[in-house]
Amino acid sequence: MSDLSGLAMPVLVSAALKSTLVLGAAWLFAFALRGRSAAARHLVWTAAAAALLALPLLSISLPSLRLGSGGGLLPANLGLVFRATGTAGVDAVTPPAAAAPGTPTHAAVRAVRPIDWKIWLMVIWAAGVLFSVAQMLLACAAIGRLRGRAVPSPDRDRVRALAVALGIRHEVDVLQTAAGGMPMTFGLLRPAIFMPTDAETWTGDRRQMVWLHELAHVRRGDVATHLMARLALSLYWWNPLAWTAWREFLKERERAADDLVLSSGAAATEYAGHLLEVARTMQTAQPVAWAAVAMARPSQLEGRLMAILDGGRNRRQPGRLAAVLAATLAVAVVLPLAALQSQDAPALAQEAEVAATIRAAIGQKNYQMLDQAAAALEKLRKYDEAQKLREAALTIREQVSGTQSVDYAVGLTNLGDLARQRGKPADAEAAYSQAVAAVGDRAETAQALMYLSMGAFRTHEFDKAMDYAERARNVARPGAETGKVMTWMGQIREKQEGGDADAESLYTGALSQDPANSPEAALTMEIYARFLRSQERTGEAEVLDARATSVRKALVAAAAVNIRGAAQTYRVGNGTTAPRLIKKLEPAYTEEARAAKIAGTVLLQIVIEPNGTATDLQLLKGVGFGLDEKAVEAINQWRFQPGTRNGVPVPVQATIEVNFRLM
Repeated sequence: MSDLSGLAMPVLVSAALKSTLVLGAAWLFAFALRGRSAAARHLVWTAAAAALLALPLLSISLPSLRLGSGGGLLPANLGLVFRATGTAGVDAVTPPAAAAPGTPTHAAVRAVRPIDWKIWLMVIWAAGVLFSVAQMLLACAAIGRLRGRAVPSPDRDRVRALAVALGIRHEVDVLQTAAGGMPMTFGLLRPAIFMPTDAETWTGDRRQMVWLHELAHVRRGDVATHLMARLALSLYWWNPLAWTAWREFLKERERAADDLVLSSGAAATEYAGHLLEVARTMQTAQPVAWAAVAMARPSQLEGRLMAILDGGRNRRQPGRLAAVLAATLAVAVVLPLAALQSQDAPALAQEAEVAATIRAAIGQKNYQMLDQAAAALEKLRKYDEAQKLREAALTIREQVSGTQSVDYAVGLTNLGDLARQRGKPADAEAAYSQAVAAVGDRAETAQALMYLSMGAFRTHEFDKAMDYAERARNVARPGAETGKVMTWMGQIREKQEGGDADAESLYTGALSQDPANSPEAALTMEIYARFLRSQERTGEAEVLDARATSVRKALVAAAAVNIRGAAQTYRVGNGTTAPRLIKKLEPAYTEEARAAKIAGTVLLQIVIEPNGTATDLQLLKGVGFGLDEKAVEAINQWRFQPGTRNGVPVPVQATIEVNFRLM
């Protein structure tokens, strides 16, 4: 069901927005035609109903005409300084205690998931559609039974003569039904006029007026348009504008039929009197009213009578040219609108690919396939899709290895890492706690123990934080992983009374574990330098800061795409236009910077290539603590409209300022 919601929800949301635009446009056109005939305005509402029915199908079948979202298109920055901001909160939810060994884990992780509101919205929408369509089908069946029981009217020859006079070339049946029923018309291929048996007691003029009105509906094709508009209302029943449009459709249809009767020579006062009497004495059975075109509805009677008696009304019937123009206008509006899609909207193709990947992985019991796909989506910050893949991978791990296995604990850790990226610390700590509860302290749960330690640190439970950190060091793999844990332990010891000597020992030990010129080594040097400054050992701190900055610059250069070589680059001015940012991804904060409460500005120089990508990133000013690399990671996914020289795209130099702030 969740796969279905992922596929159908974008279509429904798109149709909702576009239908509102169509109905709004119809209102504007109808208002502009307020001085024209009712038939002209009814044509507008008919075209709107047809457009509403076509929108969902055309949105799927037409090639996409993509426009960027409001946040993605930015004005050209003539100074060529593009800016981005990474933010993080410093306050954290109090971390939950680790679950006891043997506690069921999979159910606990699933419990934190919110209710899928998309599925409920789809169910409610579908229920409304089915109810409305069922009403219409019930009405059609009731009319079919009524037609089967009806007998031919003795006045059918007179009605056929009137039909010919109105220009109706095909056969029209005239049938008698039970007394007291409202005269009405129904039938697509072979229309029929239903008259109550007590119509025989009416005057000849009244019967003729009623016949003319019903024949007007036949000539105008109102049965077909009625069913089409009713179906459109069924699809968009939740939209108040659709109900208002439906009422306007019915009102203008009846007035257009009245105009046709009056144009045939009927006297307005006489016709109004007959209409009032029929509406007063006759009733339409409710099931039949949902599909048939009845002569009078009490709710609209007063307005109709005023329109009939208004001698200054425009009563012209649109010709074929007007119908063609209305159809052309509807197509001109609905085709580009149906093809239009937001560049940032979830892609149906990707939703289908995620669903297909999950099905294939379940069939093969291959969780590695899902983990690889999830990692790629996490880099693109498509976290909802990644969550589905990670949860499906956890289910396969449970089926294959059980809930007390290392594989299962790794799956829980993956979910915890994803929750951290999504800014959901409570979910992350729940997953990490359950991973530790599943298999205890192992190399595979060192990351989980580290995060639990950070959670305790943020709530000033330093002894608890140190306990988790020591457990992580005991199982961490030698090298960068052990160095990272020791650096963190040094930060905890700084907060504990009398811990400065131990902190320095931990920092120097971490440097011996960290690989040379690695991000871990740079982080340790930055944190160690801060500690030395707090001890008023500024000279030693400056040496470490310089070494860390050198490492960070080398890491940024290694992460950047470099294709320029000795090729020429341009600056804005003297015939060179400025590039424009069209796709922007804000950088993420690192856990280390958040824990150390680091904020600042990263300044980078780049070259914007003719293909719209950023290359040759050079770090002009760094912040450290992994934020420089996060800035580069985000900028590598930016896209630009390239600068030009003499109308030809050329590589242009620019500067990017990335501000990291703690909220």
